[in-house]
Amino acid sequence: MDAEHEPGMIQIEVAYANPDKQIIRAVSVASGTTVAEAIELTAIKDEFPGIEIDPGGVGIFSRKVPMGHVLREGDRVEIYRPLIADPKEVRRERAKNAKA
Repeated sequence: MDAEHEPGMIQIEVAYANPDKQIIRAVSVASGTTVAEAIELTAIKDEFPGIEIDPGGVGIFSRKVPMGHVLREGDRVEIYRPLIADPKEVRRERAKNAKA
């Protein structure tokens, strides 16, 4: 029996990317699995040594959710990296340079 049809199991994905590499892991997890549990199950941390997951920096399909959020069939957990520049400041600088 394939994982999609096992009673009590759901199919989800966990995604993470850095400038050099990106990965999306599809896994079958028990119904009731949380975002934090899914991240641990996929061993993404092993693939990206040194990754520090900010509890406020995860989401499902570009919508931030807490680590305790319970996953549903088809969800894609996304682990976000911290911004290295403030987007507002970058736009201000770009506008300032365009006027010059």
